[in-house]
Amino acid sequence: MSALLLRRARLRSAVRDVLVVGGRVLAIADDLRAGAPGLPELPSPVEVVDLDGATLLPGLQDAHVHLEQWAAARRRIDVSTAGSATEAAAMVAAAVHATPVGPGAVVVGHGFRDALWSQPPEAALLDELLPGVPVVVSSGDLHTAWCSTAAVQRFGLSGGVVLEQEAMDLMSRAAALDPAVLDAWVLEATEAAAARGVTALVDFEYGDLVTSWARRAALRPGGPAVRVRTAVWVDRLEQVVAAGLRSGDPLPGVTDPVAAERLRMGPLKLFVDGSLGTRTAFCTHPYPGATGPDAHGLLRTPLPELERLLRRAGSAGLDLAVHAIGDRATAIALDGFAAAGVTGRIEHAQQVCAEDLPRFAELGVVASIQPRHALDDRDAADQHWAGATGRSFPYGALVAAGAEVVLGSDAPVAPLDPWDGLASAVHRSLDGRPAWHPEHHLDLEVALAAASGGRRAVRVGDPADLVVVAEPPSAVLARDGAGGLRTTEVLGTLVAGRFTHRATALT
Repeated sequence: MSALLLRRARLRSAVRDVLVVGGRVLAIADDLRAGAPGLPELPSPVEVVDLDGATLLPGLQDAHVHLEQWAAARRRIDVSTAGSATEAAAMVAAAVHATPVGPGAVVVGHGFRDALWSQPPEAALLDELLPGVPVVVSSGDLHTAWCSTAAVQRFGLSGGVVLEQEAMDLMSRAAALDPAVLDAWVLEATEAAAARGVTALVDFEYGDLVTSWARRAALRPGGPAVRVRTAVWVDRLEQVVAAGLRSGDPLPGVTDPVAAERLRMGPLKLFVDGSLGTRTAFCTHPYPGATGPDAHGLLRTPLPELERLLRRAGSAGLDLAVHAIGDRATAIALDGFAAAGVTGRIEHAQQVCAEDLPRFAELGVVASIQPRHALDDRDAADQHWAGATGRSFPYGALVAAGAEVVLGSDAPVAPLDPWDGLASAVHRSLDGRPAWHPEHHLDLEVALAAASGGRRAVRVGDPADLVVVAEPPSAVLARDGAGGLRTTEVLGTLVAGRFTHRATALT
């Protein structure tokens, strides 16, 4: 059984020794060196790492990631800074001309945000600059795909701009990679996450994650550098139920003991609505200028069907994660949990009516939020949710109403970096403008707990999922503000007492 002694770790205001044995914190005391009074009997050998006063915190978790898309998006044509459709098309064309693609290859871009564009994305803009080339560009929120005519014809699409499930299905086909290449990218992405203090995440990628992660587990000892819970989408629900898989179970086919500990079955993912960026979030108020049946957004799963699916999955032992962004969608998600007599998480909860805030705590429903979205979408919300922004991204109100809150990134919608999420939660501004609705700021201690699976301190008996940072986050925030918090220096990350990231300062 492995043992690790972390000497001189700063735990809140005290500097103490922390002993880790068998993947858990066994003891915390002023002096745990060999021969010190009260030292438990230890296995041999014991690795000793002197933290020299660096701060030791519970490991950080990302409760919502699309890991394959995050790994791939960093290698796609980035159009996130485009201020118009014409500019975005020009950026794609410039990238292709700089690095030509082979005949028939699909050009894939990522990151456009058209909520404030005066000109909509159209196939003709791509066709003019890249005639005959199949081009697919995913929106920053992953709910829209903008395509050239060649791509429309190649993939049999309904038009040059496709939304929601059609867009998600398209990206899984258009951006398909050799599994060996994608696996290497994904495992590399888990290492990058560990380097920012992440010890666990929930992977909401579309597809057969059970098979994909079992394959990756065999590629290297220990598998990924973080704990991964693999979600399942509704199209695979019956397959998972038939296989007898329950949330928390080890993934079948994983034989490496370390990887088996890190890879577990996660929740069922359901959609009630779409997104703000695509103007398909289902809201009480119609979108400005919108008419017709979808003026209030798009209801993807009506309440009766939602209740049926929640009952089915809950009775089969699956955790439940329901995507709801608009206030009407959030209310329907809460109604679904109540009607089915189950509990779970609402992913995003970007708009919540006042009467629905206390229902989270009453029903035991967790609010799984992504604080960076409030900063990226503030201008879009001011325009498309005008008059309703006081109840938008209402993190402070949720906490005040007693809701349990967990933090995530929704990468690649936002960076897979928990410090970015923490900074966005405690101060809602990315630029020189005043904070946007600062009444919904979270206190740093609350945000840290929400990013750490509810753990507020390193405690005896807890799993040794830990992160070592150069300074206490509170000191960084007080001195350098949210910007300083974003650039927090991570010296080490441990999962079950094993280093998954270790800076030279700790070697």
